[in-house]
Amino acid sequence: MSTHSNHPYHLVDYSPWPLTGALGALCTTAGMVKWFHQFDNSLLILGNLIMLMTMYQWWRDVTREGTFQGLHTSNVILGLRWGMILFIISEVFFFVSFFWAFFHSSLSPSIELGLMWPPKGIQAFNPLEIPLLNTVILLSSGVTVTWAHHSLMNGNYTQTAQSLFFTILLGIYFSILQGYEYYEAPFTIADSVYGSTFFMATGFHGLHVIIGTTFLLICFIRHINFHFSANHHFGFEAAAWYWHFVDVVWLFLYISIYWWGS
Repeated sequence: MSTHSNHPYHLVDYSPWPLTGALGALCTTAGMVKWFHQFDNSLLILGNLIMLMTMYQWWRDVTREGTFQGLHTSNVILGLRWGMILFIISEVFFFVSFFWAFFHSSLSPSIELGLMWPPKGIQAFNPLEIPLLNTVILLSSGVTVTWAHHSLMNGNYTQTAQSLFFTILLGIYFSILQGYEYYEAPFTIADSVYGSTFFMATGFHGLHVIIGTTFLLICFIRHINFHFSANHHFGFEAAAWYWHFVDVVWLFLYISIYWWGS
């Protein structure tokens, strides 16, 4: 589409990336099934490669449209804001389903669970060890990403880069500790409803941390390439919103599953 128009909205060009993204998702899903049943991860790797290539090229196009072509006008950014808000609301209800399943079983444990919670035979994690450390890490990352946002709005390039870098490091550190906790776990996802709800809730949260860390990493790369300004940085703002959402979900997970549920 031409950059010259008589309206403030952005009519996107024809793009192959939704199609390649769908094909990548199909290959990834089918590849996981093949990996689980036939122990062959070749299709899974292919699907992941297609997804990564699609993400890179799609993000490149959006960055070009918003940063260099001037297509992200104030009206377009307002639509992007509402889109991000509705997406986060949908994610909230996604996690509500896991908390619902957890409290449904934990508030009234059935006879199959030994009429107790955690169920008989389950050794829960100590909430004052790695879970508490991860809580401190995520709360600290919430502080650093807010620091980055305020530095960006004040036009402080160096502090924005530093605080974003610290946030990314904290996100990676959290993921490493979560992986170590899973490796040392005394129960599995197959150990009654406790194992199922624990690993589904914390696992999907861990996936969101990885996605949020990637989101912030892209923003860091864009920032050091001078893509953001004090009044035009919605890409970073969306990443910050998403990261704060991840923080809040973890607080609920820690209080309900790690502390109260243990």
